[in-house]
Amino acid sequence: MNKYLLSSLCLLALPSLSQADDAALTLPTGTISAAANESDDSVSLKTPTTAGSRLGLSALETPASTDSLSGERIRARGDRSIQDAVSRSAGISRTGTPGDGGTSLSARGFTGQSSVMQLYDGNRMYTGMGTVTFPVNSWAVERVDVLRGPASVLYGEGATGAVINTIPKKPFSGEIENHLRLGYGSFDRQQQALDSGGSLSDSLSYRLNLNRERSNGWVDRGDSSGDFVSAALRWQARDDLAFTLAHDYGDQNPMNYFGTPLIDGRLHKRLRDKNYNVSNDKQHYNDQWTRLTSEWQISDNLSASNELYYLKAQRRWQNAENYNWSTADRQLSRSGYFGISHQQEQVGDRQTFTLKHSLFGLDSQTLVGMDYNRIRFHMKSNSPFNDVTPHGDSIDLYHPAKGEFISNSPYRDQFKTTTRQMSVFAENRLQLSERWSLVTGVRRDYAHIDRDDLKDGSQSDKTLTGNNWKAGLVFAVTPDTSLYGQYSTSTDGVGGLISLSKSQQQFDLSTAKQTEIGLKQAFWDQRGEWTLAAYHIVKKKLLTDVPGDPDLKQQVGQQSSNGLEASLDLQLPHAWQLQANAAIVRAQYDDFQQDVDGVQVSRDGKRPVDVPRRTANLWLSKAINDDLRAGAGVRYVDARYADMANRNQLPSYTVVDANISWQALRNTTLGLQLNNLFDRQYAQSQYNDGQQWILGEPRSFFVTADYRF
Repeated sequence: MNKYLLSSLCLLALPSLSQADDAALTLPTGTISAAANESDDSVSLKTPTTAGSRLGLSALETPASTDSLSGERIRARGDRSIQDAVSRSAGISRTGTPGDGGTSLSARGFTGQSSVMQLYDGNRMYTGMGTVTFPVNSWAVERVDVLRGPASVLYGEGATGAVINTIPKKPFSGEIENHLRLGYGSFDRQQQALDSGGSLSDSLSYRLNLNRERSNGWVDRGDSSGDFVSAALRWQARDDLAFTLAHDYGDQNPMNYFGTPLIDGRLHKRLRDKNYNVSNDKQHYNDQWTRLTSEWQISDNLSASNELYYLKAQRRWQNAENYNWSTADRQLSRSGYFGISHQQEQVGDRQTFTLKHSLFGLDSQTLVGMDYNRIRFHMKSNSPFNDVTPHGDSIDLYHPAKGEFISNSPYRDQFKTTTRQMSVFAENRLQLSERWSLVTGVRRDYAHIDRDDLKDGSQSDKTLTGNNWKAGLVFAVTPDTSLYGQYSTSTDGVGGLISLSKSQQQFDLSTAKQTEIGLKQAFWDQRGEWTLAAYHIVKKKLLTDVPGDPDLKQQVGQQSSNGLEASLDLQLPHAWQLQANAAIVRAQYDDFQQDVDGVQVSRDGKRPVDVPRRTANLWLSKAINDDLRAGAGVRYVDARYADMANRNQLPSYTVVDANISWQALRNTTLGLQLNNLFDRQYAQSQYNDGQQWILGEPRSFFVTADYRF
């Protein structure tokens, strides 16, 4: 056991810290949600959760580090995207760029779409070319659940660092209620949104969410737009049988900004609002998710659930993405003219059965299930991306010419793949005694990928299998305090599973294992909660360069991480509320070789790209009176490296946000959100091997008017 785990045992004796921002977690699929005018964002460690288990255990009963953020709290704080929201959770930070849909995250020393999985309503769209573009915004979100650490036993390959599950608002029974929002703010940002739900009859209920956003952006030619529709209809056929049909649609044209170039390795503040992209740039995402869920309570002890789904995504990029400064020539060049499109369709079905029974005379609960997916992925591009000017076009640093997209490589079909995935899985919770319980799980994954190269007509295929398991012990010290320990495994692809190249298809899945211990406690008559977790993760079978041949790879690399995470949630006297969390991680490559100009260079001991050592969040709010509430928060992210050699560094940053809301009339609330209150210039992520910093938004305001009827 490493020193981080040992030190955490000592910390268990310290005064209470807490559960993260929200402790309540995912409701089972199809559970009737709160009414549309629900404003209570409080949560509890005793709330049932499926984030760390499919058995509906509470956070206190789950042997894992879990967290939850309510949609009400997310919107009140001004977090527009899911990534903004979850980066307020312990140990999660943003790493997104336009190339990955702007949604990539870092957790527990592991980064990117292949290690931090993102779900929507418990479903996963398989990642093509490292890109995820859904969900669109936070308007229709009921809750976002976070499970830290390996979760392949629950969701399959690609979940070593964490899993983020976005739960949309669900139909509810009762009188129809509506919520209308109008918003306006900095950079001509506009929002029109509607949330409507309730009963249509004794057996039918619905939920409809519409959201439209427009903005001029904070960089030149930074216009963006986003439209989102979420609709669900629930039919309670019998007391023991219900069906829910849901469809979610998103259409996005994000701000087409690929970062601000560094000049002599430094950021020049005068370039903050410059856009070096071409005039006919494109960045367009269209996503559609359709799901039919059935829930059947077969008997008092046996229930079944089935979800049939069809997911579709179309994405298009056409940009000049690289901006490099020549110190010798004192000149900025624009290159990297990339035209790319993705067309993806996924059909899947998941069936589960849950049984309450006796095992060896002990109370037990078991879930068994099967998951099947067929994914078709088609990519077009102008690969091999040969620019007209080999060394790039020279452009003015302060008055960049717009120019046109032009390439010597034609835009054409590249490849198609068909992936068939199937898995069987099981979980069990065994009540060993009044205080001790054992939670275990196993999963077997099978995936077969057929790839057609549309340039030369060649074909290739690959079959991959993954076996994962977990075991966790929970000791209920008191009804409000639990101590846990767990061991879990995971598997990650060496690239996006459905878009593996011919060379990548020869490799197996990477494997990881984690040891974790933690403590969770509710105290002070349920007015406070705190959690503490310590972990050690080792990931093997990384791709490293082959000595003497930079075109070849070998799967022998290894990286590891050790860390501590703590969180606190307090309901203080005089209507004050405090949420705080902090995390520290020591991540490094243990065995990794990189080819540098034909020379093998060891990166052993180096920190992986985009991983901060420390992160912290604090939010303090107060109900000034029955009609007026105010809050402010601080987000801290430590320095990160932009290259494997750990030479190029993104500096740490601290950002302050604030909000205030006033219930002006019985059904009308006015709000003001202030982001980046002190106008801090900071690098949220990086692009082009760290030569470009993707900066965070400058100081901005957003005024909202909410009317409920």
